[in-house]
Amino acid sequence: MQQPKLKSKVRCTDRDIGEVTKVVLDPLSHEISHIVVSMNGSGERQVGMGHVQAVMEDLVELRAPSSDIAALPPFRRDDYVTTHEVEISHLEDDLHVTPGEVLVPFPALEKDVKRRTFFMNFTHVIGFLIGLPMAYPILRFLMKPMYMPFDNEWLQVGNVSKIKQDDLGVQFQYKKKVKEAYMPESEVEKSVWVLKASSEVRDKVYQGKDQEFRDAFGKLIWTNKKDFPYIAFSGKCPHLGCAFKWRQHKTLGQVFLCPCHLSIYDASGKVLDGPAPRALDALPIRVSASGEVEVVDMEFKAGVKSQIRIV
Repeated sequence: MQQPKLKSKVRCTDRDIGEVTKVVLDPLSHEISHIVVSMNGSGERQVGMGHVQAVMEDLVELRAPSSDIAALPPFRRDDYVTTHEVEISHLEDDLHVTPGEVLVPFPALEKDVKRRTFFMNFTHVIGFLIGLPMAYPILRFLMKPMYMPFDNEWLQVGNVSKIKQDDLGVQFQYKKKVKEAYMPESEVEKSVWVLKASSEVRDKVYQGKDQEFRDAFGKLIWTNKKDFPYIAFSGKCPHLGCAFKWRQHKTLGQVFLCPCHLSIYDASGKVLDGPAPRALDALPIRVSASGEVEVVDMEFKAGVKSQIRIV
């Protein structure tokens, strides 16, 4: 069949209805799949080539009455792009229509995007990709504090001479320099609880095994030996991070007590009562020959059963 030409008259079985204003190309077969017919001032209709009976030099005859063509949905120009806007290889080898507006459907991924919006967003993406190499060093600098490694330095907090008896919780307070993101470095007051544990308390803490502390990459930081008498606990309650105290309980004896929500722990850090989801958080501890207590300051996520380090 001869290919329809632009400006050709279009005739239905009952009358002439207009002329061809555009043709739609199948991008895979490179064949014309539809013609767009201007309906003598009443809008445009997209007519499939299946409706075409014959194509002559300046006339396209349809095998349907004009009422059927008029009932077709109006032609939507935004659903198509011209062949000048997309690259179709060897198009000129197969297309033999009079030069004019030849359309192809929008790619499926772009069909629901307005043409102007699509090309505007496309321009923005190209600009972003061009600017990314320049912006990357700045972004890396700004985000660096988020990925700083944990501080595993040893801090001296006091002397064991402060501890007067076994299984007695003693608070050691100290100051630590911290730097929050891009704020100036400052000092904060922190605390740990240290006790000289009896063999019974150590058995509860270690359950016959040494306690290892590792960094985010699995590298060993320190090992608390199960026969080492001193134990250090983080000064923050695992429930919501409140500070707790060593207190005398009327029925439980001496315990660690958090006043915020009344979580109670024994000397081994085990939860005896209250909403705390886990035992007290033990810390790496060592004692020098002169009795100086050193710990690695660690903080863990509050309110969860698992021990997840955050600082």
